[in-house]
Amino acid sequence: MIPRFWRIPKKTKKWAVSPRPGPHKKFESIPLQVIVRDILSIAETGKEAKTIIKKGEILVDGKPRKDSAYPVGLFDVISTPTSNQFYRIVPSASGFTVISISSDEANVKICKVVNKAVVKKNKLQLNLNDGKNILVDDGKYSTGDSLLIEVPSLKINGHLKLAKGSLGIILKGKNSGKSAEVKEILPGKFRQPSRIICEIEGKDAEVLKDNFIVVGKEKPLVAVS
Repeated sequence: MIPRFWRIPKKTKKWAVSPRPGPHKKFESIPLQVIVRDILSIAETGKEAKTIIKKGEILVDGKPRKDSAYPVGLFDVISTPTSNQFYRIVPSASGFTVISISSDEANVKICKVVNKAVVKKNKLQLNLNDGKNILVDDGKYSTGDSLLIEVPSLKINGHLKLAKGSLGIILKGKNSGKSAEVKEILPGKFRQPSRIICEIEGKDAEVLKDNFIVVGKEKPLVAVS
């Protein structure tokens, strides 16, 4: 039942750790133990991986995560201070993959605004795809936009509007992991969800707005492949 992008050999291992409830959905994330042992090969066994994680030697978005079942998902940044290595979870054809990034990008990530609400003192709360919430005074942010945020401080370093000409990545479906340019945004009607007409590899395609994330204008603000 495990997703292919976990990279666990299905015929050699009987059990796998299940992601705990957290910022990402169960099958849209990778347990930290699987990343440490099976993807990054920092440890040879699950026991070794748990020991490394419990010592606080693995950081996710700048914070030590000591739970081996912690769910790591879209654009999360993984850091190993002892070896000075940095990685990011990015979309791929099979779901997600882990890429190596430079130390300059280790303290920033792109997040999608999935919802917003007015809270106390007339502040606007932006709810992001990774479970984080940010309070802002400006009403310029819209659902579907992306933010370049600093982690773990959550300082907003950039704002990417979901608009014609925006560059993004497809998160699900047959084009998962591919870059796309927005051509037109189609609003939802009745039970029909909002969709985006975008150009993928020179051809126009229609994707759900929920399955698209803006990553830049002419080029991505951070490494995504």
